[in-house]
Amino acid sequence: MKSTIIALVITLSLLSLKAAAQSKQAGGLEEVKKIIAQANAIHFSLFAKHDGSILSLFAEDACLMPANSAPLCGQESLLQFFNGAYEAGARDGKFTTLQVYGDGKEYVTEEGTVQVFDGQGKTLESGKYLVIWKKTKNGWKMFRDMFNTNLPAKQ
Repeated sequence: MKSTIIALVITLSLLSLKAAAQSKQAGGLEEVKKIIAQANAIHFSLFAKHDGSILSLFAEDACLMPANSAPLCGQESLLQFFNGAYEAGARDGKFTTLQVYGDGKEYVTEEGTVQVFDGQGKTLESGKYLVIWKKTKNGWKMFRDMFNTNLPAKQ
């Protein structure tokens, strides 16, 4: 009987530790989700102002991976990409996060949809994306950003 009680106490203790660890992981991921939502909320406001500080949302070693293009890595390449999109008429947009995967410790992956609008609010682009977020000394930053359109390929 005594050994059964000891085994039960040990089992309950281990289950309690496991539950605490899972709760801590979930809390970390929930915090990252809030940070991602904040970054997504200001992304297009910075873009619309043609504000170079948009790069502060990205890790120093970040890469964009647009469809039908080689990866664009480094702050200068990212800035050229955003300048090109601005010159092409993009002025606003909206990110919708569908899912965030990971443990919230070092890297997480965001899955979502994006819409890009011109200055009159007309939809220029509708697509989907995956962003790998990286925890840096300056907080959570976009590390890899892969995206493509929902529009059919041009023939």
